[in-house]
Amino acid sequence: MKHLKLFTVLALIFVANIVSAQSTFDKWPAVKELHGVMSETFHPAEEGDLAPIKTRSEEMMKKAADLLKSDIPTEFRTNAILASAERLQIQSKALNKLVKANATDATLVKSITDLHDTFHEIVGLCSEPKK
Repeated sequence: MKHLKLFTVLALIFVANIVSAQSTFDKWPAVKELHGVMSETFHPAEEGDLAPIKTRSEEMMKKAADLLKSDIPTEFRTNAILASAERLQIQSKALNKLVKANATDATLVKSITDLHDTFHEIVGLCSEPKK
């Protein structure tokens, strides 16, 4: 019985996070556009396929810059989200430089993983209840 209750609570949290991310993507289209490039480059990198990030690092950098230039919904214009979006832009520029410099695979994986973590930090901050 305890396991069923725990499973139910975890399932509800998971669904709430998905719904929050979907509404974030709907409200802030630039996040959705960045997510498209992120998912198509990060997940292959997790599996050892760095070709997508090597060919799309400049696109990633542009999408990260576009995020800050976009019409950010008022509810997402917090200091924490803006700081994370700035960090994302800096990390994406650094990743692009590493790709152009033919950095090691391990260095590229670390860089894109950090970028991915920052992206999810932004989505998480957008999903937090406002005080």
